[in-house]
Amino acid sequence: MSFLSRIMVLKSQAHFSAGVYDRFGAPSGMAIEGSRKRKTGQARSRVGLLIVGFTALYAVIGARMVEYGMKEPESVSSILPPDRLMASRPDIVDRNGEILATDIRTVSLFAEPNKIVDTDEAVEKLQTVLSDLDVKDTYKKLSNRTSHFAWLRRQLTPKQQSQILALGIPGIGFRPEKRRFYPGGATAAHILGYVNIDNRGVAGMEKYIDDQGLADLASVGMTSNQPLEPVRLSIDVRVQAIVRDVVVNAVVNYKAKGAGAAVLDAHTGEVIAMASAPDFDPNNPQEGSKDGWLNRMSNGTFEMGSTFKTFSTAMAIDSGKVSLKDSFDATNPIRIGGFTIKDFHGQRRWLTVPEIFEYSSNIGTARMIDIVGMEMQKEYLTRLGLLTKMQTELPEVKMPSQPRVWKKINSITISFGHGVATTPLQTAVAGAALINGGKLIEPTFLPRNREQADEVAEMVIKKSTSDDIRYLFKLNGVKGSGRNADVPGFHVGGKTGTADKVVNGRYANNLNFNAFLAAFPIDNPKYVVLTFCDEPLDGEQHQRIAAYTAAPMVKNIVRRAAPILGVEPEFGEDGSALLVSY
Repeated sequence: MSFLSRIMVLKSQAHFSAGVYDRFGAPSGMAIEGSRKRKTGQARSRVGLLIVGFTALYAVIGARMVEYGMKEPESVSSILPPDRLMASRPDIVDRNGEILATDIRTVSLFAEPNKIVDTDEAVEKLQTVLSDLDVKDTYKKLSNRTSHFAWLRRQLTPKQQSQILALGIPGIGFRPEKRRFYPGGATAAHILGYVNIDNRGVAGMEKYIDDQGLADLASVGMTSNQPLEPVRLSIDVRVQAIVRDVVVNAVVNYKAKGAGAAVLDAHTGEVIAMASAPDFDPNNPQEGSKDGWLNRMSNGTFEMGSTFKTFSTAMAIDSGKVSLKDSFDATNPIRIGGFTIKDFHGQRRWLTVPEIFEYSSNIGTARMIDIVGMEMQKEYLTRLGLLTKMQTELPEVKMPSQPRVWKKINSITISFGHGVATTPLQTAVAGAALINGGKLIEPTFLPRNREQADEVAEMVIKKSTSDDIRYLFKLNGVKGSGRNADVPGFHVGGKTGTADKVVNGRYANNLNFNAFLAAFPIDNPKYVVLTFCDEPLDGEQHQRIAAYTAAPMVKNIVRRAAPILGVEPEFGEDGSALLVSY
């Protein structure tokens, strides 16, 4: 049999053997049908299992997606959180556009403890770059293997970042941040304030900016790292530098506990410069002393001494009950309520109103205010803003203090500056109202023109009264205690005040609070300057009173700042004689 024949026979046998036969040798139809149904059932079962499997798989995936969607973002090096660290703060600039505060890019060091290989080695290496590293705290952070993120040091320098990178420590990384930078350092510290480690305003105008809505936007993640429109202040950084220099030198030269000064535009209420010492560097606020954080100009209250005689004289004249031609008996001290009111420079005679101002007579001022009356005195001081909290952008503003119950003795002592404690800045603001024609203008650290100032101004005294006060300021600047503040060509006028400090409830005659309220040029005042020196132990010619401490401070400020402010000097009685050469 050939090979092909054998193949055909085998194929035929396989065909018949594959069939199913009944007992008579014929194929069974029922067996074939059962086999078909069994195979169909198996197929359906397999498809069903596949459907159930895929359904379960997608259900698990969906559940995990919901879980991840509702879970707080995990801070790991590969997944940055909704980054508020990079949110921009607006630059702060002075009135001329000079930058006072800006953001700079920096980085912060973090670790993923679960990826740290050798904790001891990591800490030792980091300590070679960060010498002040808290070893115990860092070791504790890095030893927590369940932790995926931990800050190690915020705001590194570029050099520190480079050195740490060179160490090659696994599980250590950097994140970009923004740091606030103040080019002038402490120059305008109490005006600008400072920010915390997360670039949020803590004090000064930085906090004011956050309070205007920036903090709310940051809290809901709506800030961005795009540059913002700069915030322009009324400050002139050139004058600010001069004022701070004078204030800091006063603390050193007069061995004082503190000192301060402010320059205001008399017609707009703009604060051109303000400084308080001791102060701090806003770039490193924590390194300053606690005394340096206190803004004595707006957040410290003091009995302003004889500068208050300016307000007492103004209200006496404005009431119509007193004129410059009137005289008062200052021959003998006044005894009232167990107290004796006497003069420091007693003339022991009747004094005219200008003489009362020139000689700073407590007796004469007390007799004037007695005519005015206590109720009118309170009303005038309230109208001048000296008994209420000052309104301005700066958050650090303290409420003045006054007697709970006013008695006649209180009225008398308050007339010459004892019994009411106000902030130096609000004293300067009230003083501006007395020499600018009678308009009280709330102080501002933002630019404001005269038209805008007139909209918020309030007439508190008559213009004629303001004219009289300017005359008295000029008189005192030429003949009285203000002579030490005079600057040739700029005609400074004002009123000194030397107040005894209260120690343990009693006035100490060896500790003074000295102040000088001034204006220039006094014939047509444009600016008000107030200086103070707290508890000086020395002064010019070794005198500790205001004429030899606070007044020379005004002189130094005006001498250096007046040309910058565009005030032209005048020489000669009519201003016609010009200084041609030196």
